[in-house]
Amino acid sequence: MKISYNWLKQYINIDIEPEKLSTILTDIGLEIEGMDEFQSVKGGLEGVIIGEVVTCDQHTNADKLKVTTVDIGDKNLLPIVCGAPNVAAGQKVVVATPGTTLYSGDDPFVIKKTKIRGEVSEGMICAEDELGLGNSHDGIIVLPPDVEKGMKASEYFRVESDIIFEIGLTPNRSDAISHIGVARDLAAGLNHYFNTDKYTLVVPDVDGFTVDNNDLNIEIVVEDTLACPRYTGVTLTNIKIGESPDWLKIKLNAIGIRPINNVVDITNYVLHETGQPLHAFDADKIAGGKVVVRKTEKNTSFVTLDDIERKLHPQDLMICDVKEGMCIAGVFGGVHSGVTDETTNIFLESACFDSKHVRKTSKRHGLQTDASFRFERGTDPNITEYALKRAAMLMKELAAGIISSQITDIYPDKITPWGVDINFSTVDRLVGEKISRDIIRKILVDLEIKIVEENTESLKVLVPTFKVDVTREVDIVEEILRIYGYNSISIPDKLNSSVSSRPNPDIEKLQNSIADYLVGQGMTEIMNNSLTKAEYIVDNDDFEESNNVNLLNPLSKDLNILRQSLIFGGLETIAYNINRKISNLSLFEFGSIYKYNKTDDKGSIKNYNEEKHLMLFLTGKVDTGSWNKNQKQINIFTITGIVNSLLDKVGLANGLSMTESDSESLEYSLQYNRDKRLIAEVSLISEKLLKRFDINQEVYCADINWTELVNSSNFTDMKYKQVSKFPSVKRDLSLVLDRSVRFNELKEVAFKTERKLLKNVDLFDIYEGSNIPDNKKSYALSFMLLDETKTLTDKVIDKTMKRILRSFEQQFKAQLR
Repeated sequence: MKISYNWLKQYINIDIEPEKLSTILTDIGLEIEGMDEFQSVKGGLEGVIIGEVVTCDQHTNADKLKVTTVDIGDKNLLPIVCGAPNVAAGQKVVVATPGTTLYSGDDPFVIKKTKIRGEVSEGMICAEDELGLGNSHDGIIVLPPDVEKGMKASEYFRVESDIIFEIGLTPNRSDAISHIGVARDLAAGLNHYFNTDKYTLVVPDVDGFTVDNNDLNIEIVVEDTLACPRYTGVTLTNIKIGESPDWLKIKLNAIGIRPINNVVDITNYVLHETGQPLHAFDADKIAGGKVVVRKTEKNTSFVTLDDIERKLHPQDLMICDVKEGMCIAGVFGGVHSGVTDETTNIFLESACFDSKHVRKTSKRHGLQTDASFRFERGTDPNITEYALKRAAMLMKELAAGIISSQITDIYPDKITPWGVDINFSTVDRLVGEKISRDIIRKILVDLEIKIVEENTESLKVLVPTFKVDVTREVDIVEEILRIYGYNSISIPDKLNSSVSSRPNPDIEKLQNSIADYLVGQGMTEIMNNSLTKAEYIVDNDDFEESNNVNLLNPLSKDLNILRQSLIFGGLETIAYNINRKISNLSLFEFGSIYKYNKTDDKGSIKNYNEEKHLMLFLTGKVDTGSWNKNQKQINIFTITGIVNSLLDKVGLANGLSMTESDSESLEYSLQYNRDKRLIAEVSLISEKLLKRFDINQEVYCADINWTELVNSSNFTDMKYKQVSKFPSVKRDLSLVLDRSVRFNELKEVAFKTERKLLKNVDLFDIYEGSNIPDNKKSYALSFMLLDETKTLTDKVIDKTMKRILRSFEQQFKAQLR
């Protein structure tokens, strides 16, 4: 939320530097996320001076150029070559001196001393578009003759400078969602900070509101008072649509609102001043002269201001006339409901809509507007009339409007301030120290929380209706503490703690250990949102849409389910980096995945499953290469080596079976299983899935079920083992096998055949081609044999190798090559 420093000064008399003020705002719970300087004319016309043209002669080498000398109030005259047709001696003009930066158009340019067709030019006599003062380029700006030369252009044109605070407003602070709301908090904060009473909130007076006639009456009917607790309206005639005055355009531009016309700008101005959204309807387009607030039938078509046709939900609240809908209440206007250049009569709406209805409607249609932003958080039902009068009075002043009806106010169940009891002992307990009772009373009064009863032990207060989220005693304590200052609470001298046992294995310690290992391998840890979009699941056969954990009130369509896999978030990260020219990536992420498994027990937590996973992503090259090292492309063996080492660290190097697989998302994969439970899967991601993320290079991934891995891990103390006194022996076999036979199967059979002497089996060559049948392949295997008690003899070695070969022949029909 953007708040203007100059705008704040309209409601509170402050003379504090913006930097200091930003600290105070943050301390009272309005966190300043950024500060930007705003100037009504970009660049502030720095270096631009009022000058007088002393001489003006024709350029000897150019028919359309003039050579002038300009007096800018110092001792030296500036020679300036000018191409404007209206330049003449004796004129008062606006001069950009050398070194000045001008911001005409998108690209700034710096005025320099130069030569133009052989004549020296030390500046520029400016037109209004070159200074950002208008759009005309017909000629230079000629000022009245009585303007003082040497005067700064910023002073003459009254360029305004402002500081804009970017406030990270929490959802519970709807009371501070306007300049008046921030000023109210700021007055309380400053009074406490400086221990004074001089800072008070001053709001614009609307007592001057008067009805001029009753020539245009619009009937208002509210059919759903639950969705619309209060609706007020008034009409104005004789409206003159035009450009807003400079002061209003500057106010809106400062906070990033584009001025449109005087009527629309006034509604936006009052919105950001008071926090109350308004809507101006063209009264002549309200069929039947009647406004009806109601819900419509399902799938009713409605075209919004952005020219998009939307299908309405039966719970969408609409502002209608007797024929059709004109506006989605509290969210967005209709294409025909707004004010145009031809509008002469308007119906001005100021209403309070139920936050739940607006929030659901906004999310259903994916519409986020300034109005819905406020209504979703809750607005003050008792400010609607004030805001209506404020806007109507401004329209009389700036648009020549005539108030042509009484204010119609539909407010069947009036909402009044609610009482809350506060015990001082509760305040002390929650704060952690005793706060002076006088300070508590003063803070409450400054926040406009009225004290109606008090004694030595407690207070009874009335909470104003603009604090919609303050309903409990603990909320009042939070309000007090905000202004008192969290930094004012002293840190205790001692801390109490209890000794607790840690689980074995220590899951947190194990995760940190594995994370450190992966970082040591050159990988980078990433963290993605556990919310993702259902579209990923809908278009992928590897996931079941019925397993989605859906959000009831999603922030957007891109964040409407809990993720079923870490793969989509990882690919989003890879695509983000590749788009920024970072294509060699080694990433890992620890995170939970979520699935819904429907059972007969409806609504039970048992229907929901959460598992923690570790996912690795490798793409591009292992390193960037150098003069003495060639680049190496990442492949399946790169990521398999990391996974094997990781499994070895947790004691799962042995006892895992491996199977091959493929799917829509994966070109191929190698699955690690233990007792028929999937522990890890190493894969090459399919081109089809990569295309969805605009990734045009291979991406390898490993999905490790962290929950299963921890449950299956075998942690033992590290023990020293003496190096064998006897030498090991290495023997090779070259076998011809069916193509379907995998190395892992051969390895398992070899170890089952010889459990004592066989220590290791390696595959060092694979061959397919000439002299090998089409459905066959050749594996070259290396076997390491070792007897811990004696030196192996050739007889024992040959006997062992024959037994292993015989097993291969029997189980795989292997042939010795």
